[in-house]
Amino acid sequence: MANKICPETSTTSFSSSPYISLSRETFTIWMKSLVFNGNGCTAYNSKGEISFRIDNYQEKCRNREIYLMDSNGKVIFSIQKEKIPFIGNWNIHKWRDNNSCKEGPWFRVKKNYKASQKNGTTYQVSIGWDNSRRSYCYKIIEIMSDKSAYKIVDSQDQLVAEVKTKQSSNGVDLGDDVLSLMVEPQKDYSFIMALVAVQGLISGKL
Repeated sequence: MANKICPETSTTSFSSSPYISLSRETFTIWMKSLVFNGNGCTAYNSKGEISFRIDNYQEKCRNREIYLMDSNGKVIFSIQKEKIPFIGNWNIHKWRDNNSCKEGPWFRVKKNYKASQKNGTTYQVSIGWDNSRRSYCYKIIEIMSDKSAYKIVDSQDQLVAEVKTKQSSNGVDLGDDVLSLMVEPQKDYSFIMALVAVQGLISGKL
């Protein structure tokens, strides 16, 4: 996989993304790769079609970079863990259309050690990788009552997306590796999937 870094862009707008829907979108996340004996995950839309995939050919959590692809195998984002030991920071890079280089880091996910733990661990998603930047644009909040559940909110604490264990029609959980992802209208669900990938790395599922 090419690893050339392109000049960082200053915009964080999702307006040009082809992955924005005017209505609420629901995906089924299977925390398995389509590649035999590989780690990763596969996302299916409400029609049962593959929308996104991650194929990790290395041992879980040992690699420092994974790639979120569309159904055709084109890289949309790469997620890279920083090499500083014991520091849980992940950088999200956006890839160019020709898959020859990546921008970024575009967003950074960092554990909020000062947040209260009573309602679950919180991770802040900020623009770029400036350590002095205190503002954030999203938060990932784990749900204590369900180890597979979490929600993504914006800086105003408005719900953007929610992940939980998927249930069958009669209310039976389908297992820890089958999740339901709900994305609110007018949100870039490819970027939300990048945050789902980060959470998969954090939880050790990727």
